Amino acid sequence: MTPHLAAFQDALAAALRPGEPCTEPPGWLSVLAAQPGFAVYRNTVAQGCLSALRANYPTVQQLLGDECFGAMALDFVHHNPPADALLMLYGAGLAEHLARWQPAAALPYLPDVARLDRLWSESHAAADAPVVDAGWLAALAPAALAAQRLRPHPAARWLWCDTHPAYTIWRRHRDSQPLDAPLSWHSEGALLTRPSACVHWHGLDAAGHTFLGHCARHLPLAEAATATLRAHPDAKLDVLLAQLLNAGALTPCATP
Repeated sequence: MTPHLAAFQDALAAALRPGEPCTEPPGWLSVLAAQPGFAVYRNTVAQGCLSALRANYPTVQQLLGDECFGAMALDFVHHNPPADALLMLYGAGLAEHLARWQPAAALPYLPDVARLDRLWSESHAAADAPVVDAGWLAALAPAALAAQRLRPHPAARWLWCDTHPAYTIWRRHRDSQPLDAPLSWHSEGALLTRPSACVHWHGLDAAGHTFLGHCARHLPLAEAATATLRAHPDAKLDVLLAQLLNAGALTPCATP
């Protein structure tokens, strides 16, 4: 008896997934999977997923090495098959997978490095939008400037690492900098932007993360600044705002 289409598709996808099947396949699928050509399709699916993960997480692959990354990625693919035929953003959840993956326990910064790789992909694929012009902003009257609402650019992404310099490690690999240079073990943050065609990365302090969070809530500029200073009394907001404008991290917000 022919199975329903949805059941057929689910069973076939599970059979093509790398790793051992979680359940016993139905009889009709066992016959199909026994065909010599089925293994070719199964291997093609696995290699496609692995290639996508290598492309989307190049820094993680460099840190783990090809063989170790391949083993980790194969385990991830088995438990997290693609939900979209477009694999440009495949790998959501890899950071959490690395945090649970025992062979990587000696690299506590690796999940945040994976998050930075992920943020690069998201920034690269994000929608275009105009960036705030610093000259236009400076020309506003004080009352208009205080009421102006700025929001993070659609391609802006930021991450704060509490206990390790994951951004420095990630940046050295991305910039092909010496990896054996002295490394200060402290918290730090990162900002990724794509004001035009290319993704750029910058260091960003805790005040910057707080301020961007308030901008994401569409607070007026004065309220966002006041809330940021309340959390970070030593913040230099003029320097911070100039940094965000130069990085292309902000776009005008037309509606509250």
